[in-house]
Amino acid sequence: MEHRFLGRSGFQVPVLSLGTGTFGGGNEFFKAWGDTDVQGATRLVDICLEHGLTMFDSADIYSGGLAEEVLGGAIKGRREKVIVSTKATFRAGDGPNEVGASRHHLIQAVEHSLRRLGTDYIDLFQLHGFDAKTPVEETLNALDDLVRAGKIRYLGVSNFSGWHLMKSLSVSERYNLQRYVANQTYYSLIGRDYEWELMPLGLEQGVGAVVWSPLGWGRLTGKIRRGQPLPAGSRLHKTADMGPPVADEHVHKVVDALDRVAAETGKSVPQIALNWLLQRPTVSNIIVGARNEEQLRQNLGAVGWTLTPEQMASLEAASAVTLPYPFWHQAGFAERNPAPV
Repeated sequence: MEHRFLGRSGFQVPVLSLGTGTFGGGNEFFKAWGDTDVQGATRLVDICLEHGLTMFDSADIYSGGLAEEVLGGAIKGRREKVIVSTKATFRAGDGPNEVGASRHHLIQAVEHSLRRLGTDYIDLFQLHGFDAKTPVEETLNALDDLVRAGKIRYLGVSNFSGWHLMKSLSVSERYNLQRYVANQTYYSLIGRDYEWELMPLGLEQGVGAVVWSPLGWGRLTGKIRRGQPLPAGSRLHKTADMGPPVADEHVHKVVDALDRVAAETGKSVPQIALNWLLQRPTVSNIIVGARNEEQLRQNLGAVGWTLTPEQMASLEAASAVTLPYPFWHQAGFAERNPAPV
């Protein structure tokens, strides 16, 4: 398993981590992802550790906290062997302060996650979304206190816009507060918006990408084909409207290109989609999901080999879209505003 530095920090993480959205199945939305219990999760963690995948990502809203509890049970007795990543800010209760990035809610959220996970520290804690109603200074001071208290080791964000992240980094620098080193971001061959602004920012500011939904919300599994009905077992039947939007024809165009590369390499469609991401700038880690051992082993097969430059270029051509303003305009000034490399 290859390891990379997490942004501009001295902390190294494996290039793959296991997402725990499939753990627990505490409500109808998450049951569509999976309902792995502690016993099943323990087996998946065993396989991950055998292959050098030591990082596990969760969130307080996954099955209402049940995913963290299942993960905690699965890593019990081997906490020192794993890297735990989790997230908070989305509504976690009915109270007026059980949401957002206020000092009150962040401290409460971290304490609850620590209890559910059965640990006394979180390796990477990320804000799940930007809270425009809480001063950035309040949020960063609270996180800085949690790091200094030893309850969090590294900080990250998720689903921030470029200005959200840049303003936060500026405040950290101004007041000498702990800074974000990770951006848990949506990025896939059918969702390349990350490249427009957040990738150049990540390069310049040393913020590593931790990629969520690298298979485009389950659309790049190789099971979705032009002219064929959605497979009966696909979670898209229940979750398609809640995930990243993408036109069917664009998905089919990208899958066609993936099929051609699969024929050349002997690798599967999802393995190729994951390997493409591993060669993109700023990517520190990719979160993969697995309902069972077979899916996990398939995803683990995405590392240890490399697509050729020609194969990378063919996939990029097939997945390209017209950029929104001002990015299409900036692309015409490549002499002094080059694409990220």
